[in-house]
Amino acid sequence: MSLSLLLAAALAAPAPQPMPTGETLTAQIADEDAQLFQAVFEGCRPQALTDLLAPGYRMIHDKDGLAIPDRAAFVAGLEKQCAAREPGGTNAGYKNRRLLVPGSRTVRAMGDWGALEEASHVFFEWNAKADRWDMVGGARYMHVWQWMPAEGRFRLTESLSYDHGAAAPAPSSAP
Repeated sequence: MSLSLLLAAALAAPAPQPMPTGETLTAQIADEDAQLFQAVFEGCRPQALTDLLAPGYRMIHDKDGLAIPDRAAFVAGLEKQCAAREPGGTNAGYKNRRLLVPGSRTVRAMGDWGALEEASHVFFEWNAKADRWDMVGGARYMHVWQWMPAEGRFRLTESLSYDHGAAAPAPSSAP
């Protein structure tokens, strides 16, 4: 009887999915990337990271070195940041955004294991006094995404964040 239960369980398990290729690969990576940055910036949803990141995820940053050693540290750090934004928090009302620089994304398959994403983005902070978003800087990044055949999706395993710089100066109003 146990053999029939094992067989039934094996038959009920979803079949591994092949990794997407071409435009489908790029579109799926773009979607995962958008979910990641929405959770970290505007959405401030730390628990969304649990689904997007591999447990061994890490982030290496040009200013901080090993900035995030694993998924648990990322979730815990974002929980603190989001709590500080709440009314009464030490950073109450703070809002920030990240925008991908159009045309900067390149996605390359890494065999059937995963994909490498490279792009540029810019960062904004809400200026409540002026009622506008102010650009505060920009950077480049590389993400290593691992294909999870049983899940039919990617998980982020590593981020390299580099070339951070100040925002470009505002254009002069002088002729």
